[in-house]
Amino acid sequence: MSTLIEKHIVSLLAEKDDKAISLLYDNYGDTLFGVAYKVVRDEDLAQDVLQESFIKIWKKADSYDPSKAKLFTWLFRITRNTAIDKLRSVNNKSDKEVQIDVSDVYNLGVNGIRPEFMDVQENLEKIETKYQIVLEALFFQGMTQQEASDELDIPLGTIKSRLKIGLRELGKIYGTTMSLLLLINLLP
Repeated sequence: MSTLIEKHIVSLLAEKDDKAISLLYDNYGDTLFGVAYKVVRDEDLAQDVLQESFIKIWKKADSYDPSKAKLFTWLFRITRNTAIDKLRSVNNKSDKEVQIDVSDVYNLGVNGIRPEFMDVQENLEKIETKYQIVLEALFFQGMTQQEASDELDIPLGTIKSRLKIGLRELGKIYGTTMSLLLLINLLP
């Protein structure tokens, strides 16, 4: 690809011009699909990865720095990381599927409900909003840390920090042992 076309695409991305996505797709789409396919080994999944990658590229366009990496390298990293996250997500979901007819999980019923966990969402409101949002996404919406990072547009490291601090704050409310039990019972 010529340097002029690459510079043109970069300037369109910086300006949030819709033409940038078309040019990216035309010039890099097949190659990025190949990157995604190599990781996920499924055409439909690779198409999903490509679409998600273009959305991330569009959202993060202002973070691209030509002095740090070539455009293709930046696009490659986003696509590859998205493919890895997608593969993990698919694998995690299939691992968590429960086969009801072969399950030996004991049904606790109403008597198995533990009252000390009934007020979790009420107590969640007692901690700072930025921690509430992360805990809500991870525990009550069942997102992975990466999914929460993408959905909330918060860096993954910040998600991890806010999770740790949020759990520590809940620990102050419930006590250390109780917050550990809470964490164990709420983990997806």
